[in-house]
Amino acid sequence: MPKLWNETIEAHRSAVREATLDVTAALVAEHGPAAVTMSRIAEETGISRATLYKYFPDVDSILTAWHEREVQSHLDQLTEIGSRPGPPADRLAAVLTAYAILSHQHPRSDLAASLHRADHVSQARRELHAYLRAIISDAAATGDIRTDVTPGELATYCLHALTAAATLPTKAATHRLVAVTLSALTPQH
Repeated sequence: MPKLWNETIEAHRSAVREATLDVTAALVAEHGPAAVTMSRIAEETGISRATLYKYFPDVDSILTAWHEREVQSHLDQLTEIGSRPGPPADRLAAVLTAYAILSHQHPRSDLAASLHRADHVSQARRELHAYLRAIISDAAATGDIRTDVTPGELATYCLHALTAAATLPTKAATHRLVAVTLSALTPQH
């Protein structure tokens, strides 16, 4: 097959997949997960059910794929924020703030709880933990972060503490939680 043909087919497949994920997310938001069916997804995306089944075996696999995409998007966002120029302590504060805001904007639901048990979430947590550990280690080397606790333990603390942002009533409360978390990281004199 010519290369252009392969690229065209791959672009089409990607577009169908993305449209399916977008439509499913919109249907779940509007009607709840129990009301979403393969027929409804096919109808809303404008593809046949047979075509939809070539991509996904069921609604749960579509929801998992959508969630995987969202989690990866959040990881990419946090990595981009942490890669900006500046002192490690400032980059850490920016990443922790963004993480807390993401947690606040995406409170846990029954659907989220079931999707957060998937393997892709465990992998994302490991990646985020390793990324935070590296930034914390850099900030500790400059004397801005305490060194009496390992960077790995501090990364675990930060992730657990800031997950609470999902239950906070306001963005201001989320920022206060970040401030408290960051204050716990300061060197003990």
